[in-house]
Amino acid sequence: MSSMIKFPSSMFCVYSSSSSIKSSIFPKSISFPSSHFNNFKNPFLNCKTPMQNQSFSVLSASKAQDGGVVQDSSFQGSESFFRSVLGNMEAIYLNKNPTAKAILELVRSADGDHICYDHFAFRTFGVNGHGIDSMSKFFLDFGYERREELRFPAKKLKAFWFSPPKVSTSSRGSGVNGSLPRIFISELLVDQLSPEAQEIIKKYTNISHCGKEYAALASAFGILTWEKPSYLEFKQLARESEYAAWTLVNGYALNHVTISTHRLASNLRSIGNLNQFIEENGFNLNSEGGILKVSPDGLLLQSSTVADSTSFEFSDGITEAVPCSYIEFAERFVLPQYKYLPTEKVEEFHRRDGFEVGNADKIFESTSKDQLTRRAA
Repeated sequence: MSSMIKFPSSMFCVYSSSSSIKSSIFPKSISFPSSHFNNFKNPFLNCKTPMQNQSFSVLSASKAQDGGVVQDSSFQGSESFFRSVLGNMEAIYLNKNPTAKAILELVRSADGDHICYDHFAFRTFGVNGHGIDSMSKFFLDFGYERREELRFPAKKLKAFWFSPPKVSTSSRGSGVNGSLPRIFISELLVDQLSPEAQEIIKKYTNISHCGKEYAALASAFGILTWEKPSYLEFKQLARESEYAAWTLVNGYALNHVTISTHRLASNLRSIGNLNQFIEENGFNLNSEGGILKVSPDGLLLQSSTVADSTSFEFSDGITEAVPCSYIEFAERFVLPQYKYLPTEKVEEFHRRDGFEVGNADKIFESTSKDQLTRRAA
């Protein structure tokens, strides 16, 4: 049996002030097999990346065309380890966002255990290596493939989405144990902000130093890789970019998960029915641009809840409510060239893939002050 290494929980900066989360997620010490850390170096003291020479590092991703369908690269490494990391990200997300947890339970009660995730989404700062690449490295190493870029000029954002690899076994599970989700990672174009906003963001990303190398670790443990900001700095950023303020206090936390509605078994597989079901049960949906966001081709339909809020203690001792995360819903229709297929023969690659700038732009508003104010009312 391998020896164990214990890390005191004090080495992490926990961004949640919830004592229940601290006690359940962060015990007095955290133990890992020492064999997992042969190359481990404290991420906040130097820049050596853990496991940088391990055999599961990504091979060059490849795409093959088969009747116009993109075939994704194969999974690299231990699937059980990868799914455990996704599970930790999900657990942190559900502990901080009671609306998401309640809706998942509500859908399961009505539909059974058929929930599949369409995608996971993360936000980042596009400065000094803390942007999209900081989070995407983890997924690329396990066989994900980078796809199209999306631009949001008014919000000063860009994003990439990443398609999941094929796994060796055909998983029929649900949630993080089901089909692997797409990954959507956005970044704030920091150099387009005011000098004052840039100074605040660079202050904290500089404190983080090599924390950018451990974005996935930070997300899986529910921690910030920089110190807590002051309330004044948070408010100053929020006036210019609500995305920036959100990222300052939430870091690499999972911004949202998305239920794939067309994979449900009941009449909730129609996103219109699901939206009605959710609202009838007392939950508010993001109304920006209308409850239902529809792509120009009509093949991608999306909606989302309004984000939860949590109490956050700032470095200057002020405690205020800040926006957390939300849950999204997506229905993807069958592509025109596959309309002839019987329903039971339709698989995910027969459906509309990718993302739509217009839809995503409105989904971003789920954490905005306007939507949170509407929720409170």
